[in-house]
Amino acid sequence: MMWRLLLPLALVWMVGSVVALGVAQVYIGKAFDRSLLDDAYAIDANVSAAAGELSFNLSPREVGAALFDQDEKVFFAVLRADGSLLAGQGGLDDGAARRGEPWVFEDRHTHGVDVRMVTLVREAPLPHRVLVAQTTRSRSKLAGQLLATALLPQLALLLLLGLWLRQSIADELQPLARLEQALDQRDANDLTPVALAPRSRDIEHLLAAFNALAARIATGLRAQREFAGNVAHELRTPLAGIRSLAEFGLAQKDPSAWAEQLRRIVASEQRASHLVEQLLALALADEAGQSLQLEPVAVDLLVRDLLLRLLPRADALGVDLGADGLDAPLRAWGTAALVDGLLVNLTDNALRYGRPSDPAQAPRVTVAAAAQADEVLITVTDNGPGLDAEQRQRLLTRWEQGAGALQRGGGVGLGLAIVERYVALLGGRLALEPAPDGPGLRACVWLRLAP
Repeated sequence: MMWRLLLPLALVWMVGSVVALGVAQVYIGKAFDRSLLDDAYAIDANVSAAAGELSFNLSPREVGAALFDQDEKVFFAVLRADGSLLAGQGGLDDGAARRGEPWVFEDRHTHGVDVRMVTLVREAPLPHRVLVAQTTRSRSKLAGQLLATALLPQLALLLLLGLWLRQSIADELQPLARLEQALDQRDANDLTPVALAPRSRDIEHLLAAFNALAARIATGLRAQREFAGNVAHELRTPLAGIRSLAEFGLAQKDPSAWAEQLRRIVASEQRASHLVEQLLALALADEAGQSLQLEPVAVDLLVRDLLLRLLPRADALGVDLGADGLDAPLRAWGTAALVDGLLVNLTDNALRYGRPSDPAQAPRVTVAAAAQADEVLITVTDNGPGLDAEQRQRLLTRWEQGAGALQRGGGVGLGLAIVERYVALLGGRLALEPAPDGPGLRACVWLRLAP
C-alpha cells in the first residue's frame, strides 16, 4: 500500500520538477538576455557619426571595463550598414538577413565556444548593428544550482513522507491483523462480537459490519438449533403414540378396531403436523427480525380472506364465525405474511378452545378490525369460559397450555407465543382481555396505522 501511494507521488514530483526546471530556465534566460541587451545598448551609446562616417568612442580598456564578467567570455562587434567591422571582434556576423526587429537573440558557435548573442539594429546616427555575445556557463551553472536547491529538499521531504506513510499505514492496518489473529484463534461456533479498538473510521465500519453479520448468523443458528431441539423433543410423544396405536391395531383381528386405530393415527399425525408448522413459524419469526421491511398492508382484505378459508372448518365445528368493521379499507404497517399469521393463530385458538361451558349455548367467534387514533386494533373474540388474569399472562409463554387445550389434547402451547413474536416484529402490542359481553376471551392486537 505504501508503494502504491509513493510511486504516484514520486511520478507527480518528477513531472512537477521538470516543469518547474523548464519554467526556471526560461526566466533565467530572459534575465541573462536582458543583461546582454543592456550591454549592447551601452556599446551603441558610444557610436557617433561625423562627416557622414561612423566612429566608436571607447578604447579597448574602456570596452573591457564596460563588458567585464568574471565568469564568462564576452565578445562584441559594431558593424556598418554594409557589414564591415567598425569595432570589436570579427567573425560574429553570419551574414543572415534580419527580419526587421529592433533586436534579435540567437544561439551561436563562434570563436570555438557556444555563445548567446544579441544583434541590436540601429538607424541613428547612421544605420549600423551592434553585436554582443556571451558564453553560457553561468546560465547552466545557475540552472544546476536551482535544480539542486529545489529538488533535493523535495526529495528529502518525499523520503520523510514515505517513512511517515509506512508507519501510519502499519498503525492503521494493525487492527486488521489483530482481527485476522482473533478470527484464526476462534472456535467455529463462537459468533460473539469481536472487541477491537480501530484507529480509523473505515476499519471501524468494517468491524461493525462484521459484528452485525456475525450477530445475524448467530440469530439464525440459534433459531435453527431451537427449532431442531424443539422438534426432536416435542415430536417424541406423538410419534411414540402413533407407533403404539399402530402396534395395537396390528394386534387386533377385528376390522372395526383397525378403523378406529387408523382414525386415532390420523388425529395424532395432524397434531404432529400442526406442531411442526408452529415450530417452523416460530423459528422463522425469530430469524426474520434482522431483515424485516414493513409496508402498508390491507388488514380488511386479509381478514376477509381468512374468514373465507376458515368458514368450512367453522361450519364443521358448529361455530358461528363472523366479522365486524370491514366496511371501509383499513391499512396497517407490517407484512402480509406476519399479519396473516397472527390472524390465523388467534382465530385457530378461538375455534379450538373458545367453546361455551354450557353445551346448549352455540359457540361464536368474531374477528374485528377498526382504526383508533394512529393505530389499527384487531380483535378476535370468543364466548368460551374465558381465563383469569394469571392464566392470560401465563399463556403468552412458550409451551404453556390452558385448561381447554389440556382437556381437548389439541395444542402444544405455541400459538400465542408465535402471535406475540409476530406483533413484536411489527412494532405493535398484544393483550388478552375478558370478552366485553359476557364470558369469553378477547385477543387484542394494536398495529401502527398506515396511510
